[in-house]
Amino acid sequence: MQISKEQYENCLAERITMEAYEKLAAGRVAIAGLGGLGSHIAIMLARCGVGKLHLIDFDEVDLSNIHRQAYHLSQIGKKKTEAIAELICEINPYIKLHLDDIRVEKEQVATLFADEDIICEAFDHAEAKTMLLEQFLTNRTVWIEEKKLVTASGMAGFASANTIITRQVLKNVYQCGDGVSDIADDIGLTSARVTICAAHQANMILRLLLGEKTP
Repeated sequence: MQISKEQYENCLAERITMEAYEKLAAGRVAIAGLGGLGSHIAIMLARCGVGKLHLIDFDEVDLSNIHRQAYHLSQIGKKKTEAIAELICEINPYIKLHLDDIRVEKEQVATLFADEDIICEAFDHAEAKTMLLEQFLTNRTVWIEEKKLVTASGMAGFASANTIITRQVLKNVYQCGDGVSDIADDIGLTSARVTICAAHQANMILRLLLGEKTP
């Protein structure tokens, strides 16, 4: 069945209101990391009609990803950027996607995220998370002054979902998760808890695009 852009947009606007739809359609969001967090965040934002997604990851889909990430078995071996773009286009073929198949280094941050309103940190490793936050806070040039950063910390194990929350930790910086749990403690990762944290990040991004500033 062929769905026109007008049909798609009208149907979405009926469900989230035209005012919200227009704000989200004008949104520009970068997602750094397309694993258990980023792959689900990207799909959630696409379903809500966010106009442009900048998707960044250097990795390929692996069998070990399937238990908590959005990918399918048929996508093993594909670049994560290409694989998530395939899934998104099946959901929202009218979204604008910008794909970067790269590892984010600190020297790239200022230029890599220059065109986005919101940066979503969805890395797996603490070192990468810290690097992006430090660059966001120290490179306070004009291009980054009004940008928002939504990060994640703590979603491992089988603890209560109610311990995962969203906090505003600094001006323009929001953190989602329990802030404590770590796979280094040998408690593993599950799709359910990781996706709960991803939903917190996606929801905070939507709120920011709609003009809300509190978690």
